[in-house]
Amino acid sequence: MRHIINLEVENNAGVLARIAGLFSARGFNIETISVGKPEPNATSLMTLVVRGNDDVIEQVNKQLNKLIDVIRVTDVTKNYYISRDLVLIKVTALAAKRSEISQLLTIFGAKVVDISAKTMTLELCSSEAKINAFIETLRPYGIKEIARSGTIAMLRDSNSEF
Repeated sequence: MRHIINLEVENNAGVLARIAGLFSARGFNIETISVGKPEPNATSLMTLVVRGNDDVIEQVNKQLNKLIDVIRVTDVTKNYYISRDLVLIKVTALAAKRSEISQLLTIFGAKVVDISAKTMTLELCSSEAKINAFIETLRPYGIKEIARSGTIAMLRDSNSEF
C-alpha cells in the first residue's frame, strides 16, 4: 500500500542524507521525496511516499522517530488529507495541433508556461492520478520532456494531528 509520511525535521545539514541512509540500510524504498522550508528560520517539512504493508510502514515510522533531527512523523494516509504533484511537460506542438492541445489544457486545468515555434511546455498541479491521465492523453502529440515533482501533502482542517 502507498503511504504518504510527513516529517517535521530540524533544518540542519545532513538530515536528508541520514533519512535516505536509514531507508537504504533497511532496504526500504522512497518513491518520492519533497522538502521545503515554509518560513525563514523554521524547521523543514519533508514528505515521503513509500510503499509497503502495515508492518513495513510501522518499522519505517519507528526508525524515523529514532533520528535526532526528526521532530515529528505523521502517516498522512491514516487521516483525511490533501495531496498534490506538479508536472512540466514539453510536447511537440506545431501550429496545426495547438488548438487541440489547448482544449486538453482546459479539460485538465493545466496551463502553458512556455511556447516556441515547435513546442509547448505545459504545467499541471493536481493529484497523481490526474497527472498520469494528462501524460497519457498527451503521448500521441509527442512528449519531448517531462519534469515531475514528488508528492506534497497536508492534513485537512478536520484533523488535529500535525
